[in-house]
Amino acid sequence: MNVSIHLSDEAQSAVRDAIVGPLVAYNTQQTGSNDYRGRTAFGWLFVELLFVPDRLRGRGIGANLISRAETEAVSRGCHAAWLDTFEFQARGFYERLGYSCFGELNDYPPGFARYFMKKALSK
Repeated sequence: MNVSIHLSDEAQSAVRDAIVGPLVAYNTQQTGSNDYRGRTAFGWLFVELLFVPDRLRGRGIGANLISRAETEAVSRGCHAAWLDTFEFQARGFYERLGYSCFGELNDYPPGFARYFMKKALSK
């Protein structure tokens, strides 16, 4: 079998799909569950991206977006949510919404920390 490996710093959806498909199949085989839907899986919501422009902050928009995502996650059977944020971003915002830090990666990026946060969701 001839294998060729090409490294690139450009995202290619075909390559991602070639990795994700077999990975999801393996995870399903191991767990007996295939409940991937958007950013929910295995009873967890993953908040991947959230950004509110400076001029719109302080109006409850971010909290409303998180609340809507959590409500949808609960309707999908999720019991918890997790996310990550940088030290210079929004840890305090997420803590005010009930998230707690369960992990910290120091010097990522150098001079700052990356925080991993979670929250139990109620029905």
